Amino acid sequence: MGGDFDDPSAEVLSEAAAAFGLLASSARLHLVWALAQGESDVSGLAERVGGALPAISQHLAKLKLAGLVRSRREGRRVVYLVDDPDVVTIVRLMVGQLADRKAGAGAVPGAHTGRLRGLGA
Repeated sequence: MGGDFDDPSAEVLSEAAAAFGLLASSARLHLVWALAQGESDVSGLAERVGGALPAISQHLAKLKLAGLVRSRREGRRVVYLVDDPDVVTIVRLMVGQLADRKAGAGAVPGAHTGRLRGLGA
């Protein structure tokens, strides 16, 4: 494979794995996807992703603790947002690629239909 990149430290790999672990939940990934499109409060997110308010709040608390989202007060409302452009890029890239692949699979006979290649997922 080659390249001029040094291996990341064990600490960096551990932090990245924890972040990806949080995004391994389809509910949390959907929340980050929604917030990548623009900020929202818990009620708006619950309506958009189809979850109960307490569950959405718990997911947001985990994402906030990990630094993937942040919140700010607007009067009585708490508004959530993703302000890290790298997180937005990663989520948009992964979800967008898979959505494009899935959309193309219906048009191409024998096309790949949803599993990540080589991962057996």
